[in-house]
Amino acid sequence: MSLIEVKDVVKRYDRHTALDHVSLNVGEGEVYGLLGPNGAGKTTLIRILNQIINQDEGEVLLDGRPLTPADVMHMGYLPEERGLYKKMKVIDQIEFIGRLKGMSKRDARSAARAWIDKLGLSEWTNKKIEALSKGMAQKVQFISTVVHRPKLLIFDEPFSGFDPVNVEQLKREILELNSEGATILFSTHNMASVEEICKEITLIDRSHAVLQGDVYSIRQRFKKNLFRITIAEPVLAPNDALYTINSLSLNMAGGCDAVVALAPGVTMRDTIAFLNERYSILGFEEILPSMHEIFIETVTKEHE
Repeated sequence: MSLIEVKDVVKRYDRHTALDHVSLNVGEGEVYGLLGPNGAGKTTLIRILNQIINQDEGEVLLDGRPLTPADVMHMGYLPEERGLYKKMKVIDQIEFIGRLKGMSKRDARSAARAWIDKLGLSEWTNKKIEALSKGMAQKVQFISTVVHRPKLLIFDEPFSGFDPVNVEQLKREILELNSEGATILFSTHNMASVEEICKEITLIDRSHAVLQGDVYSIRQRFKKNLFRITIAEPVLAPNDALYTINSLSLNMAGGCDAVVALAPGVTMRDTIAFLNERYSILGFEEILPSMHEIFIETVTKEHE
């Protein structure tokens, strides 16, 4: 069941078309990735979903009905352009946002304290925002986005400004919120995170949706028939009829690690049968392209 349906949405600014008949469906309870280079139209779409701006054509549905400004109360939005009240204390900032989203003062305060403790900010509870490091301020912004437990969370570059340790912590929190029922849509350049946590993606480039689907199927679609082989012997002999060796190296155990591209029409089973008669096979796995590689390949083709 779709929670969000974007149907043929068009948004124009004077002579520039930011979105050109873009459509996508985000299923309820899904983690959905919105990808694309800078200026592709991602943030424009996110602003439409948050009712900050309106589309010129097309429609956006939430739970099967037209999206309205009142629906924003049940959303959490973390914008790419971070914004906190620097003179406010951490606890007051979070409570303030919670109350704007309809929470009582007591509930907002209690939820704020729980999140502050969870993200390791307890000693900064009563410090002003301006005293925080960039990373800590980012955590406060994240807490302010999720404190009211919205059913839909929209993150625009949520990992920006975080070190690797905090990126991992944020991923865990996002997945936990999803496991508790939240639907999550996020825009990111962090392709590794897309592979880890997204079920489906849409890649927007030059105002158009140029690639859509579930992450596994997309990686299968772009695969290059490459395989990684590990054998106990120190070298793998060439065999142009079956495979081309792309790389070859000795491993720590004295065996050989090779990356090969199978010849057209040759199956993995054919190759394993051939190798099994001549080598001690320790490992054999297909290499699927990363989302980063797919992103680069797709955008490059579009630009060409």
